[in-house]
Amino acid sequence: MELLQDFLPVLLGSDMNVYGMARSFHQAYGYLSVAIGKNRLGATSNSKIVTVEVVEPNIEDDAVFVKTLMDFRKRYPESLPLLLVPCGDNYIKLLVRNQDALREAYLFACMDEALLMRLSIKENFYAVCRENGFLFPKTTTCTPENYREITLPFDFPVIIKPSNSVAYWNCKFPHKKKVFKAENKEEFDAILQAIYASSYQDHLIIQEFIPGDDTGMRVMNCYCGTDKKVRLMALGQVVLEEHSPEGIGSYAAILSAEDAAITEQIRAFLEKVGYVGFINIDMKFDPRDGKYKLFEMNLRQGRSSFFVTALGYNLGKYLAEDVIYHKPHSLTIAKGDTLWTVIPDCIIKKFVQNEAIKRKALQLIKEKKVCRSLLYEKDRSAKRLWYYLKNQLNYIKKYNKYFNNKGLHE
Repeated sequence: MELLQDFLPVLLGSDMNVYGMARSFHQAYGYLSVAIGKNRLGATSNSKIVTVEVVEPNIEDDAVFVKTLMDFRKRYPESLPLLLVPCGDNYIKLLVRNQDALREAYLFACMDEALLMRLSIKENFYAVCRENGFLFPKTTTCTPENYREITLPFDFPVIIKPSNSVAYWNCKFPHKKKVFKAENKEEFDAILQAIYASSYQDHLIIQEFIPGDDTGMRVMNCYCGTDKKVRLMALGQVVLEEHSPEGIGSYAAILSAEDAAITEQIRAFLEKVGYVGFINIDMKFDPRDGKYKLFEMNLRQGRSSFFVTALGYNLGKYLAEDVIYHKPHSLTIAKGDTLWTVIPDCIIKKFVQNEAIKRKALQLIKEKKVCRSLLYEKDRSAKRLWYYLKNQLNYIKKYNKYFNNKGLHE
């Protein structure tokens, strides 16, 4: 296959995050992307800008991962650089573990394995927070061995989430949710029993609940160059999260925000530890003390990271200018006035609880300063439009059914 482009983005996954990165590359350069993943998903189906070329159900096995990528490399001439972009927790871990085996075949930006383990395992992450002056919710852990006897050092309600997100993703049990909220001891005991009756046998993180609705959340998206200097930072004000069992905590609508203090603190931290690649950091503003409490660091861009491209700071371009074109770049702090959303306007109008944030979001919609990841004018077709309409209807059903339901029930 002959491509008239300087490089080929090879995206790992097939979800909306993958589509957002493909759209970023297409907007920046007019380039097509290909994807490799464990399955096919609707977000990247019937697209003119990205094609899922390989589906490998066992790709999370390291040997299969390396063989799949090395075999794929042979499809294209050696003269065409392949830019590898992981778009999920599982894929970034696979790439970091196997980067030495892939380095001669692909170009990519990633950290070393020791740093990945420090930041991705939540117990390690909280130790890093303490070392670097970041605040986080009061936190404890439990294990399959001690969860029945645990005494919490803080009051209800509490948040319950897995320490090992990849292992938790692969487990099943009735009424499973990405994150749980227990209002009392009875709910707490039932949730832990249900989780540990499944295949998930790793630690659980238990945290105090930070007061406030979804609009208390912030997300910092960054790109750190291969020179280990931060090149791009974009702080997002969450308008609404998803509330479906599998989507709790995923952002559904974001506005741009600014906060010089937390921006500088995160920049200094990332350069201190020598981070490389994309990262997005979840935190919540605590009205009790007026400070941000960090929840986790996702060592990749996420699907909501497309809000940065929507603001005019193209994620694909920042990556390519570093890894492909080796262009120097000083720090850019993103600013703008755009709403990024994956949900229908009626959901924002009905479910956003902060009236000031709701008014701002609806005003941007009225001014047509809104970006919807899956609606791209250069990738339109009847099939994609049909998929989008079904997707939007599904969101309406889910919000009406699950809004503010984080317990062990439908």
